[in-house]
Amino acid sequence: MIDIKKTDELTPQELVTIFKERTRVFVVEQTCYYQEVDDDDYHCFHVRILNDQTNELMACARIMPKKDYVTFGRVLVVEKFRKQGLGNQLLKAVLDYISTHFPDLNVEIEAQAYLTKFYGSFGFKQTSEVYLLDNIPHCQMRLTAANI
Repeated sequence: MIDIKKTDELTPQELVTIFKERTRVFVVEQTCYYQEVDDDDYHCFHVRILNDQTNELMACARIMPKKDYVTFGRVLVVEKFRKQGLGNQLLKAVLDYISTHFPDLNVEIEAQAYLTKFYGSFGFKQTSEVYLLDNIPHCQMRLTAANI
């Protein structure tokens, strides 16, 4: 089941579950020490894939509208649910939401460099050289509103 809520619409339990999984992936698993929960979390939309039977979190991402574009990030699939195509399903849900709610805005992301082919399969184009962000190779990517 796909579920999309603003931060203030989530229950405390739902929010803590998201934060726990994000910390598990982006801080612990990737051994990257940084402020994972940040001010963007106050005003974003959380896209979640939940198990239909148990309501367990399987995958999530956050969408953040900016003045002239939309971005998303913190894209993850919970470890025990990987290799089931949930990343594709999640990104499709993210882009569907953006195209419906922000139809005239381009999408700009900071992608981990090893994921450029994955995002490229959705039409994203790399717009920068690879650079280190929190000691992990990243690059800027863009998807124009017309191509969503």
